[in-house]
Amino acid sequence: ETLESKVVHGKQAFELFDTYGFPLDLTQLILSEKGLTVNIREFSDEMAKQKTRSRSAAEQVLSDWIILREDDKEEFIGYDHLSTKVQITRYRQVISKKKTFFQLVFNITPFYAESGGQVGDQGYIQHGNEKISIRDTQNENNVIIHLTDKLPANPLDEFEAVVNKNLRDDITRNHTATHLLHHVMKTMLGDHIEQKGSLVKPDHFRFDFSHFEKLDGETLLKIEAKVNQLIRENATLNEKKAIPMAEAQNMGATALFGEKYGDLVRVIQFGESIELCGGTHVNGTGEIGFFKITSESSIAAGIRRIEAFTGIHSEEFVNNQLEKLDEVQALFKSSTGLVDSVKALIEENGKLRKEAELIERAKVKELKTSLLNKIQIVHNTQVIKSLVPLQDAGSIKDLLFQIRGEQKNMVAIIGAIIHGKPNLSIMISDDLVSENGWNAGKTIREAAKKMQGGGGGQPFFATAGGKNPDGIDNAMNEAFNLIFNNK
Repeated sequence: ETLESKVVHGKQAFELFDTYGFPLDLTQLILSEKGLTVNIREFSDEMAKQKTRSRSAAEQVLSDWIILREDDKEEFIGYDHLSTKVQITRYRQVISKKKTFFQLVFNITPFYAESGGQVGDQGYIQHGNEKISIRDTQNENNVIIHLTDKLPANPLDEFEAVVNKNLRDDITRNHTATHLLHHVMKTMLGDHIEQKGSLVKPDHFRFDFSHFEKLDGETLLKIEAKVNQLIRENATLNEKKAIPMAEAQNMGATALFGEKYGDLVRVIQFGESIELCGGTHVNGTGEIGFFKITSESSIAAGIRRIEAFTGIHSEEFVNNQLEKLDEVQALFKSSTGLVDSVKALIEENGKLRKEAELIERAKVKELKTSLLNKIQIVHNTQVIKSLVPLQDAGSIKDLLFQIRGEQKNMVAIIGAIIHGKPNLSIMISDDLVSENGWNAGKTIREAAKKMQGGGGGQPFFATAGGKNPDGIDNAMNEAFNLIFNNK
């Protein structure tokens, strides 16, 4: 076990702090119990980057609020209504990155503000023929802010506020699906499954959860099938608004990691799935339509992510996959079936690759003999400097390592044009590295500039690529001059 293996990357520790609220000292304490430490320098670097991002985000000019009407509290009615008459109580202008937009506050609103991973609603407000788009809805200090690109001609008018129903419906399908997914995973995999984050958008959602290993394809299919079964059962929404936390806990409601709850909470129940949640949901799980997992991956130590589609977007995903499958099937024009055709192609490709490797090895062997016959002696050193016809960097490396294993007192400078791009390789035998201090890596970094490229490597072997194939000869000559001190 190496020293490096006992040090946790500072970036991971910062993600625990920034995304999940773990203080650095708590992370250090937990890791110390396992004999691990945190790379503090990396953590500090990530913290500095975050501060830079925050300063950049703060580089916007906010005008003072223009108060139109005194109003104690803006009420959200969007659980039950997608449109209503509203009045603007205050607004302000925002200039950010040379773009100007406006923030509006209403006396009441049907627009859901981004919260708990669910994105904000979009829609419009309208008075007469004037229609202004609401392009996002945010929550700022418990005030619902509506973002628009322009201000109404008369902000004192009364407006019809309308939420984009299609987007809201897509969002609610995805949000309810996260609840069903969470419940199914806890049931199938164990109570250690906890939601660690989510993003609920109209076209897709992602669900982050605690788990200790990758979920294989068979497990994902079982999870997906169970969620779709719950969808088909069309469980009805059981919503409890503003109930005491103790009552919610008695119902068995799941509280989400990192969320803060007041004395009164909202409970969302679909069958056996019971969670504390302030988001919007379908009235029955059947409205979700079809649930499809598209990926499962790791995002941090012990934290994994599932991405998925529902409704029309899951149908589109499946149809696109089937369309690609049909295209592949058409390419084979085989009556044996697609799977058998692909297997046969893989086998044939494997045979051809082996044949190509044998040919390439023979070519390298023949080329090695030719190069060794053209050795020049420069300052009592054997030198090979040549442009070779190889089309694979691996073959060039194989060639030079063979020469390195057989020859001492040897410098080889090999150029090639691979798929239209220049490639330079330098090999210096170990005895010359130790006796003369020559360094192939340092040499090639300078020489590669002659072909508009860069590279590096070890003292005895280095490679570089470039953009200008016409510069390969100059690069080889530069490498030669650098090694032999322009003598």
